[in-house]
Amino acid sequence: MVGLSLGEKHFIKGGIAQDLRTDGRKRSTYRPIFVEVGVIPQANGSARVKMGATEVIAGVKAELGRPSPSHPDKGKVSIFVDCSPTAEPNFQGKGGDDLAIELSVALQRCLLGGKSGAGAGIDLSSLSIVEGKVCWDLYIDGLVVSSDGNLLDALGAAIKAALSNTGIPKVQVALGVSSDEQPEVDISDEEFLQFDTSRFPVIVTLTKVGSHYIVDATSEEESQMSSAISVSVNRQGHICGVTKRGGAGLDPSVMLDMLYFAKTVSEQLIDKLDSEIAAAEAREEDES
Repeated sequence: MVGLSLGEKHFIKGGIAQDLRTDGRKRSTYRPIFVEVGVIPQANGSARVKMGATEVIAGVKAELGRPSPSHPDKGKVSIFVDCSPTAEPNFQGKGGDDLAIELSVALQRCLLGGKSGAGAGIDLSSLSIVEGKVCWDLYIDGLVVSSDGNLLDALGAAIKAALSNTGIPKVQVALGVSSDEQPEVDISDEEFLQFDTSRFPVIVTLTKVGSHYIVDATSEEESQMSSAISVSVNRQGHICGVTKRGGAGLDPSVMLDMLYFAKTVSEQLIDKLDSEIAAAEAREEDES
């Protein structure tokens, strides 16, 4: 990103302090959101999300696998992010790789409940086919196409939209297989199960600039941040995950205030995103 002059930095910080950002938004206002689904034909589900000049794509691929011994009654979900070198000069080489890993870990923590799986936005037991033997493995790939800040929230929105667009083939299991044998399964080409994403969270990142915090920060605003926390919240108001970046610490009372603010803001984001997903699905049906 082009470096900012001292005057530009003061202008950004001063505007945020007065609740009037450089693009005319208030501190709690998102940029326009656009959603398109079914953008990757070979995937089980996919979506493109644009938040202002930030554009990301998410794809979901389902493959048969074997459950982990520690969770024999659940399937598995993995999230990987790639940052296109054309999205941002800093993404070329190691910079893009490091950011991709950071985003993948943050998405795993916010959307899938981290290593424990607690608070996961996906019911992993719904991916089980035969306990201890066969399950669905979901591979979720995110791609940053264009970057102008707030990548984590945009990727979270794209994953939610892609899962709404995902169809998992119905599976018939062969009967009469002994307990120590791997069962044979027949995958349907015509019948599919849709994901219930009603409890799937959105990610709200609050970026602290000066003594105030804002949502949906642009790249210029992020360059002036002291810290940021990302909170995943579902429609039921449950906080599913929290992650922080930036070196500055946060007072516990400020942290509680930020969590409350994130829950409030998440309601408008969920309503807007669900509306955009429904419109995108309607467009896809009309085109097919």
